[in-house]
Parts: sequence; structure tokens; C-alpha cells
Amino acid sequence: MKTLEEKEIIIRARADDQTAFNLLFNSYWDPVLSFLNDRTSNSTLSEELAIETFAKAFDKLALYDQNQPFIAWILTIAKNHHIDRFRKTKKNHETHKEIDDISSYEPRDLEPSPEELMISNQDLDLILRHIKSLKIEYRTILRLRYFEDLSYKEIEAQLGESASTVRVKLFRAKKMLATLLNYDAN
Repeated sequence: MKTLEEKEIIIRARADDQTAFNLLFNSYWDPVLSFLNDRTSNSTLSEELAIETFAKAFDKLALYDQNQPFIAWILTIAKNHHIDRFRKTKKNHETHKEIDDISSYEPRDLEPSPEELMISNQDLDLILRHIKSLKIEYRTILRLRYFEDLSYKEIEAQLGESASTVRVKLFRAKKMLATLLNYDAN
């Protein structure tokens, strides 16, 4: 992508032009995914990190300095996001190991108690209420992916949208839902 063309696309993306977002996503998807694949050697994790990298980059696009190459900026975000995920995973793994050590001494009842079922149902009601408050495009994509259990390819075909659009919309929908749930928790 030429520098002048790239700058124009970034200006349009900053103005919330979805086509510009898609152009940036499609232009830089392969280098970002390849970079993360080299770091993780896990294609599923790399794809997840790449999607999250683009979501972070698009959320912070106003902070991008157009005097710097866009590829360097987005790869820096990818690298930092990978490091953050690695640290978080390592910390969670250590915590789970401690919990596993403790729980190995306790008898476990596999059947949930009536109280646990009630709490679970209340959580589901809250989640469904928040999903209903989202825009229809986000509700639809969440329904297709998590309630109808469709693959990304099936969602693309059903909605008639590109792979990048489906991934970005799904990530945004999950992020909005998480924000709403965190707001209720606090």
C-alpha cells in the first residue's frame, strides 16, 4: 500500500468509515498474523491475538502518528499484546496450579447445587438482557456464533460479509458485552 493512499485510508478510518477499516485489516492481516505465528507457533492463538490486535489498533487509531509507518505501529501493538497475554496466561497457570493442588484434597460433587443453578440462571438472564441492548448487527453475530454455534465461514456466508468484517464485528460485540457486564459487576 502506498504511503499517500495509506494516509487517506487512515483518515477515513478515523472518521469511522467501515470500508477503510476493512482495507487496513485486509492489507495488514497477513503480516500481523505471520508475526504472531512466529512468536506463538500456535495458529489458533495467533489468529485470536491478531483479531484482538486489530481491535486495539482501531480503538486507538486517533493516537497513531502518521509520520511513522503503520506496519511498525500495528506490529508494536501485536508484540505488546502478545507479551501481556503471555504474562496473564503464566499468572493464571500458576494460580490454577495452586487451586488444583488444594482441590485435589477435597471431594468434588459434580452436580451443581440448587444455589449454583439459580446463580447461573441469573447470570444468563443478565447476559441475555445485555445482548438485547446491543445494536442488531452485534446481536445477530453473537447469536449466530454462540447460540447457533456457526463457524466463521458459515457466518460469512449467511451475512454476506467478508471474513475480516465478521471477525471485527464479533470482537467488538464481545468487547461491548464484557464492558456492560463489568459495569454491572462494579
